[in-house]
Amino acid sequence: MASDTASDTASDSGSGATPDSGSGTGSDSASNAAAAARAAGPGAGAGESVRIDSWIWSVRLAKTRSAGATACRGGHVRVNGERVKAAYNVRVGDEVRVRQAGGHERIVIVKRLIRKRVGAPVAVQCYVDNSPPPPPRAAVAPVAIRDRGAGRPTKRDRRDMDRLRATFGAGPVPPAQGHADGRDKG
Repeated sequence: MASDTASDTASDSGSGATPDSGSGTGSDSASNAAAAARAAGPGAGAGESVRIDSWIWSVRLAKTRSAGATACRGGHVRVNGERVKAAYNVRVGDEVRVRQAGGHERIVIVKRLIRKRVGAPVAVQCYVDNSPPPPPRAAVAPVAIRDRGAGRPTKRDRRDMDRLRATFGAGPVPPAQGHADGRDKG
């Protein structure tokens, strides 16, 4: 462990971020970010593992820790292909799959363990993102715009709007048979 801290300090001092060096604003923020990541890391007696719900919250894959725990309970989090509970201890090198809203799945490889939530630039350094690109956004159905003051749409106008929405895959599909308003005959 002593050699790890010595190499960390050696890498920090070798970065050239000295107080009297030119406009060191960029390197200062980088060293501050690195220091924040080290401070957020697991303690020496932690056994080099972190709870999965805490880790996905810390690296900003979940908005809150309780949302991460809920995702684990719902089976939306897998580590190395296995569904896991919120208390599962994740380790460096594990593959984590998190299914997010809209069916998009994030696939990440754990690079660094952290316990506390950090800024987005630091969080990205804690994993390798192997996620497929998000699917292209579907064509949004054109909104039926009515003139202001035109009043309430008639039944014919409503049916036209429903037909328009159905052709673009958004909104209710018009009834196929039966009464015009969708009720069954009888």
